[in-house]
Amino acid sequence: MGGPITRGFMTEEEKAAVPKVTKGLIKRVFSYLLPYWKQLLLVLLAIAVSSVLNLMPAILTGKIIDEGLIGRDLKLLIIFIVALLLTNLAANLIGVLESYINTWIAQHITFDMRNQMYDHLQRMSQKFFTSNNQGDIITRMTSDIDGVESVVTNTFKSILSNSITLVFAIIAMFQKNWILAILGIAVIPLFVIPTRKAGKTRWTLTREAQECNDEINGILNEKLSVSGQLLVKLFCKEKEEMEHYRDANSRMVKLNIKERMAGRWFFVVLNTVTNIGPMLLYLVGGILMMKYNSTLTVGDITVLVALLGKTYMPVNSLLNIQVDWMRSMALFTRIFNYFDMPVEIKNAKEAVTPEKTDGRVEFKNVDFSYEPERQILKNISFSLESGKSMAIVGPSGSGKSTIINLIPRLYDVCGGEVLFGGEDVRKLDLSFLRKNVGVVSQETYLFNGTIRDNLLYAKPDATEQDLVDACEKANIYDFIRSQEQGFDTMVGNRGLKLSGGEKQRISIARVLLKDPALIIFDEATSALDSISESKIQEAIDPIIESRTAILIAHRLSTILAADEILVVKDGEIVERGQHKDLVKLGGVYTELYNTQFKRIAEE
Repeated sequence: MGGPITRGFMTEEEKAAVPKVTKGLIKRVFSYLLPYWKQLLLVLLAIAVSSVLNLMPAILTGKIIDEGLIGRDLKLLIIFIVALLLTNLAANLIGVLESYINTWIAQHITFDMRNQMYDHLQRMSQKFFTSNNQGDIITRMTSDIDGVESVVTNTFKSILSNSITLVFAIIAMFQKNWILAILGIAVIPLFVIPTRKAGKTRWTLTREAQECNDEINGILNEKLSVSGQLLVKLFCKEKEEMEHYRDANSRMVKLNIKERMAGRWFFVVLNTVTNIGPMLLYLVGGILMMKYNSTLTVGDITVLVALLGKTYMPVNSLLNIQVDWMRSMALFTRIFNYFDMPVEIKNAKEAVTPEKTDGRVEFKNVDFSYEPERQILKNISFSLESGKSMAIVGPSGSGKSTIINLIPRLYDVCGGEVLFGGEDVRKLDLSFLRKNVGVVSQETYLFNGTIRDNLLYAKPDATEQDLVDACEKANIYDFIRSQEQGFDTMVGNRGLKLSGGEKQRISIARVLLKDPALIIFDEATSALDSISESKIQEAIDPIIESRTAILIAHRLSTILAADEILVVKDGEIVERGQHKDLVKLGGVYTELYNTQFKRIAEE
């Protein structure tokens, strides 16, 4: 009884999120079932047969009592007992078949939805991932779609099986005796009302326990993480944190005890109530047999009592099914909301795929904003010739990274044009464009695997010599060679087993393996010590001498290597030229040099 009780009520948050169930929504939900209509017919047939077979033991029990035991017919008794055994066996076998097919359908529907969701998310713009909570995105991919399986295997199945079982049980009761059938149906509310009362109380306690459990999980996630534990130790907060955890744990224990005991007391009441129906049937049936010479038999009354018991759970489940149904629709609505989010960055209908590009970059009067009310770039215009390098400098938040993000179309311009190899990037094939733009970012991301795995991500068919050449150019091969496992050295989650400089140089090698027409270094040496910076700079210098490159940097040594410097402030290019000229202007660059570049150079 525990299952239906806790399912029967919705939280306030769920009530607020109840979707409007429309014909279009229902049609869309069932569109995922349509490819498996043959299997669904088999499930429906299996449920119908199983429901009938599950009622047969009650009916056969009446036969056993009347014709076998009271009638003293051993042969019939044996026949009915064998029939009862075979019926139970058949019902169980069909139940296994129905469960298998149902699970098969559910798994294939979730398989389809996961693939559709992953494909859709892969095509979403960078704006989507910076605007949405990562946890919400993962939830859609995991628990939300996993919940669809429960909808198919539980909710849909519950509606069908309970409806069929209830209809057949009531028909069978009326066939035996219409008076007792009506009496039996009349007592059903006596079972349902306290069941729902019990469910509401247990649901409230369960919700409070879940909130307390969430608090405990938050404590564990924060305080037992690497960074959390370091902070606790450095501030000597072990005792306070222990008290905090003990308090939450104590509240959890008390709530769990209340929830368990509330269920027990209600089950005492429920078990008493569920016995009233059979008692009344025995009483009234006995009166009909003894006082009115009814054709009713002991076996008939036994059958009616058994059938009445078969109606309790279907009635309770169907009364609660509205909640399950609304939760299911809310679940599908959450998933469909993601599916319906437009793919902002996509190929033009007649996308251009040149055989080759020289990597030239040109910005023509480019405007850009993440939000309409806040403009980030204003009338940006510049050009970078093939084989040349350009440094972009400016105060934090001036729009430097936004400029380079527009080149591989991580975002699209709001006004003006960005040209790559002479073509508007919006007209170029996305794969072609991004294959020809390599980015080494400030926050290097390495997958949890080996150095080889991370390098081959750029070029899966790279030879061992290709890896060696790229790593030598990135000034990281000596380090790799010094490792016992060489290229097969594990880097750890996000590359945590390596230093910042080592990760950055592996990132440079990965981009070199990609062999793009344009390489962008986005603050590639920031937040590194001078030794690591020196090694990275040794790798960058020959690269920008031989390739078209853009550098966003705050280190003077990196900037000096560029052919031209753009100075950006508040989303506009305010100065451009070479270091020796810009430093004399007394403007933004001079201020940056005096407050930042000069100090770092001296250090």
